[in-house]
Amino acid sequence: MSFDIHLSGHVRDVVDQTLPGLVASLVASGITAGDAELWGPAAADEASRRLGWVDAVTISRPLVSEIETLRDVLRADGVTRIVLAGMGGSSLGPEVIAQTSGVPLVILDSTAPGEVLAALEGDAESGSLAQTALVVSSKSGSTIETDSAKRAFEAAYRDLGIDPASRIVVVTDPGSPLEQSAIEDGYRVFTADPNVGGRYSALTAFGLVPTGLAGVDVSELLDEAEATLLEVAIDDPRNPALTLAAAIAGGTPRRDKLGLVTDGTHIVGLPDWIEQLIAESTGKDGTGILPVVLLPVSPEIEQAPEDLQIVRLVDDVRHDHLFEHHRGEILVAGSLGAQLVVWEYATAIAGRMLGINPFDQPDVESAKVAARGLLDERPAPVPAVFTADGIEVRVSDPELAASGTVAGVLDALWTRLGADGYVSLQAYVDRTRFDRLSGLRELVAADSGRPTTFGWGPRFLHSTGQFHKGGPATGVFVQILQRTDTDVEIPGRPFTFGQLIEAQAAGDAAVLSDSHGRPVVTLTLIDAQADVLALFEAAQ
Repeated sequence: MSFDIHLSGHVRDVVDQTLPGLVASLVASGITAGDAELWGPAAADEASRRLGWVDAVTISRPLVSEIETLRDVLRADGVTRIVLAGMGGSSLGPEVIAQTSGVPLVILDSTAPGEVLAALEGDAESGSLAQTALVVSSKSGSTIETDSAKRAFEAAYRDLGIDPASRIVVVTDPGSPLEQSAIEDGYRVFTADPNVGGRYSALTAFGLVPTGLAGVDVSELLDEAEATLLEVAIDDPRNPALTLAAAIAGGTPRRDKLGLVTDGTHIVGLPDWIEQLIAESTGKDGTGILPVVLLPVSPEIEQAPEDLQIVRLVDDVRHDHLFEHHRGEILVAGSLGAQLVVWEYATAIAGRMLGINPFDQPDVESAKVAARGLLDERPAPVPAVFTADGIEVRVSDPELAASGTVAGVLDALWTRLGADGYVSLQAYVDRTRFDRLSGLRELVAADSGRPTTFGWGPRFLHSTGQFHKGGPATGVFVQILQRTDTDVEIPGRPFTFGQLIEAQAAGDAAVLSDSHGRPVVTLTLIDAQADVLALFEAAQ
């Protein structure tokens, strides 16, 4: 088998109880046949336009030669560096594919000015802007982050005397406004199957074009996926997707948090892709499954909360020491192509088990609307309730700030956590300079005693952002922002990247607190280089 799964303890019992019903329901063969009625009448219209991922391997095969031909053309023109501008599934799928293959691919899924500037400038190792090609990936072309990046690169190429048409490649849906404008501008355009949603698009043009141009052998990836298609299509207890769905969405009471641990597997970055797939697919109508990306030594593993199910990604589930030391966990192994296929099927099946539509994202738009409103209105900045240790503190509820210290604010926030709560850390900062901020997650998980997620803003808005607003109302939220003198203009727009990311953070905070009644703490680092240490100390 190209995908292996091993279960023990509680989760084995859950699957034994749940799997026969899934087999009898014919859900696996139904998905393969494109049955849009599987998720109920309310979801049927959406599902009828979102099951194209089942045929992605076959549809994507002809792309391989086109990608390889264009790669040769770009290399002959001196291109040594590929930058991908995309959000959500348009960036997370390519990221895991490129990282697992060990192929450099610059992912630009941020509006942080420093990160945009780094993508524009390049470096001595990977290449300068003159040696860079940009892949613009967006189903519609209306995604503000991707459109802004496209505008910035177009202007930068022209400033160097380079025709953008020789450097920009577009991936979009057929008939989209982006396809039309790209053709008019003379860009090379790849169209993807419009019947595939973004988070299910890793094996379509959205996943294959940027990674193939960067140097990944995408034909091998498709071979890996194809080897799994028969296994997931049959209504049989040996179907790994049915087993995985039963393990992550079955049981009474159901464990609604999924700890994703990478432990010795050759696949790099898969939990981030799974996080978006599951959180955005299931986090709605007040229910869902919250993925929590963990390290092998994360506090949650020792804490072992009853609402957290651990999934351990390994290279071989058949090692005895894994069975002995990780009882009660879900152990999975397989090629990357197999993992993509099995998790997509399992997520769609889990959506049916939860009684929700796994193909829409009804609450993602609210943060976008709020951000656009702030950019249009330009209200005066909300003053900090206090500043301490170089950190400006803003809170959704004044009672959270009664202590007058950052540590006290965080402690007060943890008191708002219920027995089934979670903490969401959101860093709207330059990831290229402050990647170490992700280590804050471990401290907060230990200090709060509850599962803790970490997301880079605004990237997570296209991932776990749906769960935060549509899933169970049990989260507490910490935003981390930075003051910076660095900013980048967005050609043709009345706002800069710096103003955009501030509006995105403020808009999401407003939606969480005002529309959903969730507590939000916003911590702004005045001098990020100097004040990160104070933030880590407060979190302990």
